[in-house]
Amino acid sequence: MKALSKIYTFLVFLFLYAPIIILIIFSFNDTQTFSRTVFSGFTLRWYKQLFEDRLIMEALRNTLVIAVASAIISTIIGTMAAFGINKMKKLPKRFMMTVTNIPMVNPDIVTGVSLMLLFVFAVSLMNMRSLGMATLIIAHVTFCLPYVILSVLPKLRQMDSSLYEAAQDLGCPPAKAFMKVVIPEIMPGIITGMIMAFTLSIDDFVISYFCSGTTQTLPIYIYSMTRKRISPEINALSTVLFAAILILLMIINLRNAKDSKKEGKKR
Repeated sequence: MKALSKIYTFLVFLFLYAPIIILIIFSFNDTQTFSRTVFSGFTLRWYKQLFEDRLIMEALRNTLVIAVASAIISTIIGTMAAFGINKMKKLPKRFMMTVTNIPMVNPDIVTGVSLMLLFVFAVSLMNMRSLGMATLIIAHVTFCLPYVILSVLPKLRQMDSSLYEAAQDLGCPPAKAFMKVVIPEIMPGIITGMIMAFTLSIDDFVISYFCSGTTQTLPIYIYSMTRKRISPEINALSTVLFAAILILLMIINLRNAKDSKKEGKKR
C-alpha cells in the first residue's frame, strides 16, 4: 500500500508540475518559432527580448504598483478589522466572519462584473475619465482583505490580552500600547497576510480584466499575447512570474515554520 501511495503521489505531482517544467525548459529554447517539441539549443535571447519590450515592462510596472499598493492598503485595513472583529461578541463576530469570507468563496467572475458595474456607475456619477489604476487597486484590496484578516486573527487569539492591559496600567497610552505591545505580537500574521495579498494581486486576471479599463497588467497582457501569434517570450515571462511567486511562497512557509518552532519552545 505504501508503494502504491507513493506512485499515486508521484503521478499527481507529475501531472501538476510537468507542464511548468516544460515551459521553463522551452523558455531557454534557441528557435525562431514557438516550438513545444524541438529543443534547438540553450539561449537567454528570449529573456533579453522580454526585458527590452516596452509594453511588457509597462505592464510589469503597473502590476507591481497595483500589487504593492493593494498589499499595503489591505494589510492596514485588514489588521484594524481583525482587531475589531476579535473584540466582538460571539454572534456579531460570526456575522462579520461570514461577510468577510464572501469575497473568498464568491466566483471571481461575479466579483469582477459587480465591481465593474459599481465603478462604471461611480465614474459616470463623478464625471471621471474611465476605469484605470485606481479602480484596479480598489478591486484588488477588496479580494485581498479577507486573506489578511484570516492571517492576523489567529495571532490575536493566541496573544495574551493581559499584555495590552498591563501596558496601559503601567501608564502607556492605548495607541502606544497597541503599537509597542500588540503589533510585535501579531507581526508574523501581518507579514504573512501582506505577502499573500501581494501574491494574489500579481496573479489575478479575472477581476482585473473587468476593472482595468485601459490599464494593462501582466496577466491581461499575457492573455492578449495568447490571442495573437504566440512568441517564445511568453515562456520567459511565465517563468519569471512562476519564480517570483515560488520565492514568495517559500518565504511564507519558512516564516510559518519558524513561528511554529517559537511557539513550541514557549510551550
